[in-house]
Amino acid sequence: MSSQPVSRDSRLLDPGFELTLRPMKYPQFYEMYRAAIRNTWTVEEVDFSLDTTDLNKKMSDADRHLIHRLVAFFATGDTIVSNNLVLNLYQHVNSPEARMFLSRQLYEEALHVQFYLTLLDTYIPDQNERARAFSAIETIPSIRHKAEFCFKWIDSIQDVHRLETREQRRQFLLNLICFAACIEGLFFFAAFAYVYYLRSRGLLHGLASGTNWVFRDESGHMAFAFEVVRQVREEEPDLFDDEMRLQVEAMLEDAISCETQFAQDVLSGGVAGLSVADMRQYLEYCADQRLVQLDMPKKYGSRNPFDFMDLQDVQELTNFFERRVSSYQVGVQGEVTFDASF
Repeated sequence: MSSQPVSRDSRLLDPGFELTLRPMKYPQFYEMYRAAIRNTWTVEEVDFSLDTTDLNKKMSDADRHLIHRLVAFFATGDTIVSNNLVLNLYQHVNSPEARMFLSRQLYEEALHVQFYLTLLDTYIPDQNERARAFSAIETIPSIRHKAEFCFKWIDSIQDVHRLETREQRRQFLLNLICFAACIEGLFFFAAFAYVYYLRSRGLLHGLASGTNWVFRDESGHMAFAFEVVRQVREEEPDLFDDEMRLQVEAMLEDAISCETQFAQDVLSGGVAGLSVADMRQYLEYCADQRLVQLDMPKKYGSRNPFDFMDLQDVQELTNFFERRVSSYQVGVQGEVTFDASF
């Protein structure tokens, strides 16, 4: 990346290293950064004390298989997101305001990794079983398939150090859209659905409590990425054509296929109240929401099959950064629930 400063007349993806925060060219990114700061939480606030009793005494073997697969995915999922952020995103979004947000996002991804690490230590006390969870991308085919999808898109711009050409900018945008719409917006939202399904049965409230915070963070990450796309689309509309739309649709379909394979594994024991067909329908529903956020037409027309996710979806579609400041408190005590006033 060039170390030379560039003019404030430059576009968001122009190569360089813009340093000037005043006058602020992209204040929306700064406001997103400030909103993220107000949403500060810590892993130590999450109480897992009742979760182990649920795992050992209230859940079936099929339920425990679901949880073990879920935490195995969590073990490396946000680390992959962090690597892409550092290697492929930070250097190319040429706005100091945006880089402030990306710095905050990197902190939040590390916080999620800590949360999932604590989750594994709590749920899987056996050291050998825990080691297998951390090696899941090599040993569990359904998780390896998702990891390969992620790595394919990381590698797609790994050697692009400056966005000099139209094709390089399109490659960058596809990577950004992939991580926002597919990995954060499909893979993790499917994981949230499993968590909230268990919560609807009165199980694993510690996991659900921490997931509430992660859900807020991930909603912010997606909103930021989609705002970058919107801004680039405004500055360089020629980058967005029918070919780009078809590439995004194909990417989403590939992600849905990966996550459906994971659902077949997760639900292989027969979890009452959840089916692979319902999970695929939910993924199609989420994919349509991502297309709308990208100002593209819906493809699937699927409805949300999960009543227990209705409130979460309403809140996601609310403008994440226009909620009352009182919704975000540093060091909030007690469980954070989605039926609180936002």
